[in-house]
Amino acid sequence: MDMLRPPLVRIGGRVYRKNLIQEPAFPHEDEEDFYAGAGDCTDEPCDAFVVEETERGFHCRVEVPSPLYKYIIGKKGETKKRLETETRTSISIPKPGVEGEIVITGQQRSGVVSARTRIDVLLDSFRRKQPFTHFLSFALNQPAIQENFLHFKEQVLEKCSKDHGVSSSLFQNPAKLHLTLGTLVLLNEQEIQKACDLLQRCKEDFVDQITGGQPLAVEVAGVEYMNDDPAMTDVLYAKVHMKDGSDRLQMVADQLVERFVASGLMLKEWDRVKLHATVMNTLFRKDPSTYRERNNTMTGKSSFKERESFNGQNILKLFGNFYFGEVQLDSVRLSQRFSSDASGYYATSGQLCFS
Repeated sequence: MDMLRPPLVRIGGRVYRKNLIQEPAFPHEDEEDFYAGAGDCTDEPCDAFVVEETERGFHCRVEVPSPLYKYIIGKKGETKKRLETETRTSISIPKPGVEGEIVITGQQRSGVVSARTRIDVLLDSFRRKQPFTHFLSFALNQPAIQENFLHFKEQVLEKCSKDHGVSSSLFQNPAKLHLTLGTLVLLNEQEIQKACDLLQRCKEDFVDQITGGQPLAVEVAGVEYMNDDPAMTDVLYAKVHMKDGSDRLQMVADQLVERFVASGLMLKEWDRVKLHATVMNTLFRKDPSTYRERNNTMTGKSSFKERESFNGQNILKLFGNFYFGEVQLDSVRLSQRFSSDASGYYATSGQLCFS
């Protein structure tokens, strides 16, 4: 490792130096036992957070969603005790299920900073393990698109049902046809509101300029597969493009994701958003109610080993240019996973309207 250029860890808009120390692996260690020891990070972050001085020493407040408290407490309180002992601080955590702030207090500023840094590393690690709760989406569930999708399903089952793995359970719910821009882990109302507020700022900052305050006319046409071998397909998706041939839809998608990643609300996965609408997915086969909205994003604990691929060669040959129709995209939605509204689409927590 180049000592002058140590690796950096970016957490919540701050940057930390990380020491690469080989630690022993414990194969049966519980999640609650995870502990960021002294070798995991330096005491001082590169970008300082607020540590206030009081008559009795120093303190720092950390906004933490209540579902993450357990990772700071640890199994039987061990993680919290170790943090307090090694940093010589006191860590106050709200009661389970009560939203609030974690407060770190100590006699020395360096101890408070060290505890805060380690808590940030813990929270970032376990937040990444949470299944996503929301996603930014364009809804494609207009009646004409749904009707053509059902015709596509009917024709595929009529002509390709004898192909390996092809069955009706693979198909998307027509009421939930959509484009996914990116997924988010929002663990309380405050984080949901933060995402909603950011959507509105994006509208003012760049979306209105790109769209001109008008819906985007998009055509959904053609199907393609995700993996390398069409004979072993897991995801088949419909392609989308702007009717006027411009890249405005791609621009909106890319800039929205870039802004959400910069805010810390979304993890960066790709350089560009892959605009596609899943029409068939082997994840749907196991439990449609659970997996139908997963799309091709595998945030969570499901295993690819559980998937049974299907042979999509004939589908691609016969329906590679299938026309699903035209749609006017007039909003980006903050959609809630595992939910439905009155139309059958995902419940909307927030929305950015073009007009």
